[in-house]
Amino acid sequence: MPLTTTGELVTRARAARTAVAAFNIVTLEHVEAVVAGAEAAGAPVVLQVSENAVRFRQGRLLPLARAAVAAAERAPVPVALHLDHVQSDPLLGQAADAGFSSVMYDASRLPYEANLAATRAAVVRAHARGLWIEAELGEIGGKGAHVAGARTDPAEARAFVTESGVDALAVAVGSVHAMTARTAALDHELIGRLAAALDVPLVLHGSSGVPDHELRAAVAGGIAKVNVGTALNQAMTGAIRAYLEANPDVVDARRYLGAGREAMARTVERIVVGVGLTPV
Repeated sequence: MPLTTTGELVTRARAARTAVAAFNIVTLEHVEAVVAGAEAAGAPVVLQVSENAVRFRQGRLLPLARAAVAAAERAPVPVALHLDHVQSDPLLGQAADAGFSSVMYDASRLPYEANLAATRAAVVRAHARGLWIEAELGEIGGKGAHVAGARTDPAEARAFVTESGVDALAVAVGSVHAMTARTAALDHELIGRLAAALDVPLVLHGSSGVPDHELRAAVAGGIAKVNVGTALNQAMTGAIRAYLEANPDVVDARRYLGAGREAMARTVERIVVGVGLTPV
């Protein structure tokens, strides 16, 4: 079906008191796995390309983006394309022409006022190109939203959203990027206060480390977009490692990459179904 927009998917999910899953992609196998897992779960999905992934692809955005667009247009479920954790203004400028409907602009490393100024400028540029824009807010002093111990203050978040004009906000409520164990405990009371204080959707990054029951409670409390990255890489790496250990003489990359792709697809389906995310 035609490529949809992140804003449409998140807005619809928020209105239904559920969330849309957004998965970070690095290879073509990631793209195919996420679409296959979403199809098996019968749910829409967001394909996310991070600035780090672009750097890994030798600084070229278009090859992976075009593969994602092609897969999305052939998917039986709605698929949107999102550019994640962008710090580079030139990369932000490439988003719309590459098929992205949304961007997460990340200035959370900066002190509050500098984060606000940089995000406000990014919002102006993004909205001029029709892009839906997400930002991130952790603690005063430039502490990122998804490092251990960070928490987003609702009053500060409301001021940040109002003054920056962002369309969604990633908040610090207890998840941490790159967790390989699903042991994070979220601050659900804070999620409720943030949802009550803000007029824009809330986004949870670092969701790979959050158990299903915690994610379900977070979505019920107001999280409308759930970002997952590390869980896919764990599934792919584990499946490839197991395949090669069992088949040490195999040199055909299709064999072990196929195993990795299947494992990622199962992970996508498990997360979407386990958390009860937005059905089509």
